[in-house]
Amino acid sequence: MVAKIIDGVAYAPSYAPIQVQRAIWAGDAIDTDPYIWGGGHQDFKAKGYDCSGSVSYVLHAAGLLKVPDDSSDFFSWGKRGKGQWITVYTTNGHAFVEIAGIRLDTSSEGETHMLAGTAPGSGPRWRPLLQDTGGFQPRHVPGF
Repeated sequence: MVAKIIDGVAYAPSYAPIQVQRAIWAGDAIDTDPYIWGGGHQDFKAKGYDCSGSVSYVLHAAGLLKVPDDSSDFFSWGKRGKGQWITVYTTNGHAFVEIAGIRLDTSSEGETHMLAGTAPGSGPRWRPLLQDTGGFQPRHVPGF
């Protein structure tokens, strides 16, 4: 169940549900966009995205979200706990998503080195999983 990141592009496992594949394709589509505070909240298509705007974008592409949410809105999205394929981690001030074992996040937290061409916290990027998600509430949609 682990996606691969090759040269900054994420690839879903071939056996992943189509919703998971769509979420990863959506993450690839915005993975070079800049960080813009509030980006992705007025409309899913934006010139840049903040943390919850990027999470909203990929969930919408997967058919799991109808309108953009902010990080505090995700406290009531889905069910508590980790999902099998997709888990949103949220606090009152930040959100990120793990999809098929990789993380889409606007924060570079947990990186020991940066990918070529990226700057810390420069926008939504595929990043290594965090070892410590303490302080975040995990949420998921049953079945995913």
